[in-house]
Formats: sequence, structure tokens, C-alpha cells
Amino acid sequence: MTETQRLLPEGFDFTDPGLIGERVPHEEFALLRRCEPIWWNAQPFGVSGYPDEGYWVVTRHADVRAVSLQDEVFSSHENSSLIRTNTTTNQELHDASRDNIMLFLDGPKHAKLRRIVSRGFTPRVVADMRSALDRQAREIVSAAAERNTGDFVTDVASQLPLATICELIGVPAAERRQVFDWSNRLVGGGNGDADAGADGIQASAELLGYAYQMAEDRKARPRDDIATALVTATIDGEQLTPLEFGYYVMMLMVAGNETTRNATSQGMLAFFDHPDQWRLFVEQRPATMADEVVRWATPVISFQRTALRDAELGGVLIGKGQRVGMFYGSANYDEEVFDHPFTFDILRSPNPHLGFGAPGAHYCIGANLARMQIDLIFGALADIVPDIRRLGRPSRSVLPWINGIDAMPVEFGGASAS
Repeated sequence: MTETQRLLPEGFDFTDPGLIGERVPHEEFALLRRCEPIWWNAQPFGVSGYPDEGYWVVTRHADVRAVSLQDEVFSSHENSSLIRTNTTTNQELHDASRDNIMLFLDGPKHAKLRRIVSRGFTPRVVADMRSALDRQAREIVSAAAERNTGDFVTDVASQLPLATICELIGVPAAERRQVFDWSNRLVGGGNGDADAGADGIQASAELLGYAYQMAEDRKARPRDDIATALVTATIDGEQLTPLEFGYYVMMLMVAGNETTRNATSQGMLAFFDHPDQWRLFVEQRPATMADEVVRWATPVISFQRTALRDAELGGVLIGKGQRVGMFYGSANYDEEVFDHPFTFDILRSPNPHLGFGAPGAHYCIGANLARMQIDLIFGALADIVPDIRRLGRPSRSVLPWINGIDAMPVEFGGASAS
């Protein structure tokens, strides 16, 4: 019996919602990195939402990078990028999403969409948003401070990412509350609960219809906003269709909202657990903070690829059709890459984390925008409520690929007079 078999109980599954709802399995990841860095995680047939009996767990930084750089071998489209899906999800909607959401595409179609969509994330576009987002971050924190106590996730962490997305695509202020509602229902629909799954499907359809109509409107009546730029942009004679734009908005609502929200929540939790780092940030505001928050939080624990042919990875044969889990939540704590990886250090540099994915076709297109949001919201917190403190234990998300916090009670401490 190997050390891995001895220490990991039979039936252990790195994507078990019950496990993820309790903790990130750092001890088990460390065991695999040391003993069996590419490990077959057996599952009962179909439990993942796919017609198979398990997947490969890739734990080391170098191997996760290797998978990401071989998109001609390891596909995002085959089976999608989600390592475990909600079995209540409508199959037709799932297939349509897989064929249209950029995160799930390979090859020329992915390249076309990314070239067009990247126009919304240029350094100039991101820089132009900074002033407005800084103002919104301060308004968010000031409003929370007036209540004195509340839920950090609802009152702070969820607010700026959604406001940013609405700003980015040009959602009118009067319609943002509805978009916020769709986004929250869409994210909640992946928690495995049948009722929430059905509600998430309904929210997906409503949001898709809204975005489709927005695209049609911008084509007919162009405005000076990113939505118009995206739906009218032409690359190699092709434009985004209204349907493609709709799925792009849906992707933003999950990838852009959920990940930044959870990085912010997990970052605040890290500061609560490491008060010396909070004092350091309040006093010095190091530019390295955002990347360490993302590394520490790793809001996306894992995405998957599917082998299009037999391939070797780290000395292990991966069979055609087998799923390969890229566990960023392990890679970002790889002792071969990071000095003292279990130390939260906001001065860490260099910091080659994979919290935005690994280099390759699917590296997070909004990474710089996410860094800016994290920098702005923590800057506002440090200025306005430097004495913020936790009141109770956070409630974790059970989404199997997300390191999420659903709720975290806090005392904001009132607005600072400074």
C-alpha cells in the first residue's frame, strides 16, 4: 500500500461538495505533491456529471502549467472546464453554454471571441475605469460602515465586482438591481440543490435574453460604451453575434463576479487571521498585496481539461478521453515554487501564482481589472474602517471548484475620522 493510499481514505474526492464546504484540502494536496503529484481520483460512475469513473488530480505548479500550455492535447470544450457539474442542470442549456462561453472553447472559435472581447480589457480601458471604481468602492464601504455590523460578503465583497461588470458592459443604473439578482441566482444555481438549480436555469435564461436584447439595441443604436464596441467590432470579417455577446455577459457574471468576490472575502479572512499583515497594509499599501490575496485565496480551486489523445504528463500516461483536474489550490502552495507558501505575506515578490489560471490560451482576460478591484476595495476598507473585525465563523460555499465564502459576519467599527 502506497503512502497516498494509506493516508487518503477510500472514497476521498477532491471535488466533494461536503469537503469543499468545510475546507480546502491543503494537507491532502501536500501529500500528493510529495508522493504522487498526478493521482487518479476514482469516483462512482457519473457522480461528477460526466459519464466516467474519475479524473486525474494534477497538484504541482509545473504540471498545471504544462496542461494549460497544451490546448491542442487537453481540451476545454470536451466536457467543459467545470470539473463537477450540477446534475440538475438542463442538458440543453449546458450544451449551449459549452458551445458559446469562451471559457469552454478551443481553437479558432475561442481565439476569435478572445480577440474581440479583449478590447474591453485593454490597459487604457482598465485605467479609465479606476476613478469611477474607486469612488464606488468608497461608497460601498461607507454605506457598510453606517450599519456598523453586517455580512462582509453581501455588504462589501459582492458589490464592487457586479458594479464593475455593469460599468463595463453599460448596464443603466436603473437596471442594475435586476442584473445583480440574476447574477446571484445564477451563481447559487450551481450548489447542487435541485430548487436552486432550477432557479439558476431560469436566471440564466433571463440574463441571456437581457444581454441578447442589449446587443441588438447597440447594433441598431450605437453608444459610446464597451457593449457597442464589442458587438460592432470586426476581426477577420467576423463580429460577435447577439447570442455570443449574451453568453459573454453570462461568463462575466460567473467568472468576473464570483472569483473577485471570493478573492476579496478570502483576503479579508486572511487579514483577520494575520492582523500583522492588516496593519502593514493599512500603513504601507504595498502594490504586491493583490497578488498575494489571489494566491492565498485561489478563488478557483480547479478547472479541468479532457485529453484528446493519449498523452504523457509528469511521467504518467493520461488516456484519451480522461479528465484532468488542474488544481490551482494546490499549485499555489507548491513548496518548489514558493518560499514558505503557508505564510500570508503581502510583500511576497516574485509571486508566480496561478490564481488567474496558468499562461496559455485561457489565462484570465480580466486579471488586471481584478487586481485593481482588490486594490481599491481594500484601500477603501483601510481608509474608512481600519478597525474592522470578524464576529463569527464564515459560511463556505459548496461549489466544488470554488474556494468561496457565502457569508462572513463582521463589525465594521464605524467610519474612520481620518
